Amino acid sequence: MNRMMLEFAFQLAKNIEAKAVLLYADMIPDQHLVKAMEDFQIILVTKGAQEVPKSFLDHVTVLNVPDVNLTRIGQVKIAITKGIVMGQFKKGDRIVCLSGVPKFEYLDSLFVLDVGKEFEILTSEDIPDITEVGYPEVFGTLLSIALELAAQGREGRKVGTIFVLGDHEKVLQLSRQMIINPFMGYREEERNILNTDLKETIKELSAIDGAFVIQNNGVIVTAGRHLSAALESKDFPQGLGSRHIAAAGITSITDAVAIVISESTGTVSVFKNGNVFVRIEKPNA
Repeated sequence: MNRMMLEFAFQLAKNIEAKAVLLYADMIPDQHLVKAMEDFQIILVTKGAQEVPKSFLDHVTVLNVPDVNLTRIGQVKIAITKGIVMGQFKKGDRIVCLSGVPKFEYLDSLFVLDVGKEFEILTSEDIPDITEVGYPEVFGTLLSIALELAAQGREGRKVGTIFVLGDHEKVLQLSRQMIINPFMGYREEERNILNTDLKETIKELSAIDGAFVIQNNGVIVTAGRHLSAALESKDFPQGLGSRHIAAAGITSITDAVAIVISESTGTVSVFKNGNVFVRIEKPNA
């Protein structure tokens, strides 16, 4: 089954002049199948701390995503989103994506995507350059934390929060503190989201009202921040709650990007320039 899917995917990719074939590592227990396709670009998606066999590394580009369970479409969304942020994909690229159910270890779905045109994956054709806002690894870490919170909640409770990354000085001017800043007085290296020791603290503080404000290098400036900026009601994207309205507002008048977790639905949305860039439905815990 996997051999047939891979052979068809690579032949299709060549016929339509696709940039790459994207597939999840845990779907391919047969390493030799990937090695046999080494004449074409492969984006191998790995979850969390999952190790990629050394025999793969010479033939693939590795893209790390959070270790949460996602639907087939969710798998593709998170991989494409992180690929754009990490500079692997850009608007106009055509990508062949293979997906399936990991526990069965076989591929059963194939998608052909044109980045910037496929609105089931990306909700806007205006693909922002996240590297202008924050370091790719910072955005990737934030997105991973958001997806984990959406899937798992915190101590059995649903969680809703906002992470605002970049242009922090202007964001602070357009917001106000709701609680005493829990990060005040700590060294920058101690409050950088790339510090793995900080993850549980971030998850714990996500239960409080207000937004996290984060510098482009990953240093958390504050949490519990009320975002004062708002769009005119006529400019609201349809169906947004208060957190999403706040995220749309702050990103419409600053150069920041905002990642929002909906407490009611568990959906993770990424905002830039006042619009939703991508929306990832709640993963299964």
